[in-house]
Amino acid sequence: MNTSKVHHPNQTFSISYHSIRNITSPEDLDNSRKVYVGQTEAKNIIGLPTDENVRDYMLEAEGKKRRRPTQVHKAIEDTIRNNPQNFSALNSGIVIVARRCEIDEKEKKVLLHKPSIINGSQTQGVIKDFYDSLKSEKFEAEHFPFHIKFEIIVTDDEDLIAEISIARNFQNDVMTISIAGRLGQLDELEKYLQVKKPGSQLQKSETKLSEDYIKTERLLQVIAALAPEELWLKPGEMNKVYTYSMKTKCLKDFQEIFEKAKDPKAIDHSRYLELYQFYLDIASQAQDLYEKWKTHQGFSGTKLRSIKRDEGNNIEEVPDGIIFPILASLSAFARKTKKGWIIEAPKQFNEAELIQAAKSVYMEIAFHNPWNMGKSKACYSALYQITSIYKKLFATQS
Repeated sequence: MNTSKVHHPNQTFSISYHSIRNITSPEDLDNSRKVYVGQTEAKNIIGLPTDENVRDYMLEAEGKKRRRPTQVHKAIEDTIRNNPQNFSALNSGIVIVARRCEIDEKEKKVLLHKPSIINGSQTQGVIKDFYDSLKSEKFEAEHFPFHIKFEIIVTDDEDLIAEISIARNFQNDVMTISIAGRLGQLDELEKYLQVKKPGSQLQKSETKLSEDYIKTERLLQVIAALAPEELWLKPGEMNKVYTYSMKTKCLKDFQEIFEKAKDPKAIDHSRYLELYQFYLDIASQAQDLYEKWKTHQGFSGTKLRSIKRDEGNNIEEVPDGIIFPILASLSAFARKTKKGWIIEAPKQFNEAELIQAAKSVYMEIAFHNPWNMGKSKACYSALYQITSIYKKLFATQS
């Protein structure tokens, strides 16, 4: 991908779209502008220039050296790999400027004259890298379709284009994680984490994106997946599918748990207090379990193509869609000790058996797709049934 500031005076791009709508305002019309919004498959935006953008793709290689990805890049890739069905809702999409625009409703294509992405270069770059990685894994882009929002601003006002690019790249939203951090709702969790992981820090705002910080939302997803049935507060049967993809919900659930645990007058205060204590006690082990299963070498013989391997065939990354049903099944081994809550499997438990079971549901229920596995209640139930058997066996021998 060429992100150098080279203008293409006669360049046109044709992009297929799923949907498009004209949202031009009266002010736009008065100033000879048009504005469209729509949805397109992510692969369709890879070739668009970024000439007018104030920010090039930050990971573009300089000579032979490639910069390290930031937490932002990793978050975008994580959504693509583990939560693509919600990518369009979670990602802000891209903003494109074009000097002219022609829409072919019959063919569902939009022809852009002298276009440029002015906001979204990082998203475009991560998408390109993702599809490049698929080629090395012998997948085609058609096997992993997902959509992205786009906004097209049609204008030939060069000064306005520059102004839009600057404005769109320097707007910040206040995220839920910042609110929780400012309210001190994450402080005690961090202290418990530091007991076993000295020096560790939780991400408490959207500005703390360094690798030095543990991803708070991801940690809360894992803890929710590990919560035992006896602490489950939701009505009806235990269903943990949401822990895989709904990180904001997991954070908001924790905020509610925190508030009711700290309020003696809250309904079900004692239950919330116990669940909050589980979050505190299990935080360090939850992080360890996630990291362990993320690179579990027990998957090396499974031949699952969605798992990333290095040149020596060592496991580099297991998709979250495979990991979360496994983590949820380990909730069967949660128990309270004199020192607090722990996840402790019986000596008879064989992780290889769980991995083989995960492989089976991945193939037979999820149809070789980690995204399907992560959101399939049947996959979670199948693995939990296995650990529940071990739990009963352990209970009779303890």
